[in-house]
Amino acid sequence: MLCTRRDVGKLALSAIPGASLLPKLTLSPAKPDSKVAGVQIGLNVPYNFGNPAMSGGDILRNCVQLGVSAVELRSQPVEAFLGVPANLVARGAGAGAAAELRKWRLAIPMEKVKAFRRMYEDAGVRIEIVKFDGIYALTDDVVDYCFELTRTLGARALSCEISLDDTKRLGQFADKHQLMVGYHGHAETTPHIWETAFGYAKHNGANVDLGHFIAGNNTSPAPFITQHHDRITHVHVKDRKLNNGPNVPFGQGDTPIKEVLRLIRDHKWNIQATIEFEYPVPPGSDRMTEMAKCVQFCRAALA
Repeated sequence: MLCTRRDVGKLALSAIPGASLLPKLTLSPAKPDSKVAGVQIGLNVPYNFGNPAMSGGDILRNCVQLGVSAVELRSQPVEAFLGVPANLVARGAGAGAAAELRKWRLAIPMEKVKAFRRMYEDAGVRIEIVKFDGIYALTDDVVDYCFELTRTLGARALSCEISLDDTKRLGQFADKHQLMVGYHGHAETTPHIWETAFGYAKHNGANVDLGHFIAGNNTSPAPFITQHHDRITHVHVKDRKLNNGPNVPFGQGDTPIKEVLRLIRDHKWNIQATIEFEYPVPPGSDRMTEMAKCVQFCRAALA
C-alpha cells in the first residue's frame, strides 16, 4: 500500500501498538525529524520491522510514526514498487529467472524511481543509503544499474555485506560512479579487513556495526571511526555484550553507543546513526514500542 502525503497527515495514534510509550514528539502528523544536534538518526528498513516483503509505503508509514526522517533502505521494496515480477525474485528462482531479472532491471525507466523518491521526500523521510543483497554475483551492467538506482533515489551511499576479495571489483564501480560503498561488517570483521578494502578504491567505505565490533573485537569502535571517519558511511546502532555476547536492549550491553554518537556530534561527521533492531522483543511489548525506545535512547544521548 502506498503512503501519500494525505495518508501521512491522517496517521492515527491508535494504529501504533504501545502508542502511549512513544515519545510525544514522534506522534505528530507533521513531517518527522530525527536529526539531533547535527546527527542523523536513521533506521535499517525493512529489516527492523521483521518483514522483508513489506511495501515501500508501509515502511514509510512506520518511519513517520516513529518520527524518523532518514533510512538505510534495501532495494527489494523499491523494485517491488517498480513492478518486478514476483517469480523473478522468488527464493530458488533458476538461471532463466536471473536472465529475465537482468533484462527487467536494465529496462527500468529512472522516472519511476524518482516517483518512489518523491513519495519518501514528500513525507519528510530521506533515503540516504540503499542496501543491495547479492551484489557481488551481478553482471557489470546490473552493478551499474544498482549505482544508478542508488543515486536516483537521492542516496549518498550504497551498502552491502563485506566480502574482502570482492571489494576490489565493486570498488572500481564505486570510483566510476563516485558514490561511496559502505561494507557492513560482522563480529569477525577486523579493522584490517576494512583498511585493506579502503586501499582498493577511493570510494570503498565502512558500515561499522557498533554491536558486532564490540562483540568480535572486544574493544571500542571509537578509535577506528575517528581514524577513518571520512570512509564511514553509517554506523549500525545496537547493543551487544563483549566476547560475542548477545544482543540486548540499548543501555544494557557493553557497546559504547553514547560515546560514538557524541563523537559524531562533536566532530560534525556526516555519518548516519542507523538503528538496527536485533534484541529479542520483551514479553508484553512489540517491535514498534521497542524501536521507539531505541530512537529515544539515541535522542537522549545526543541532547
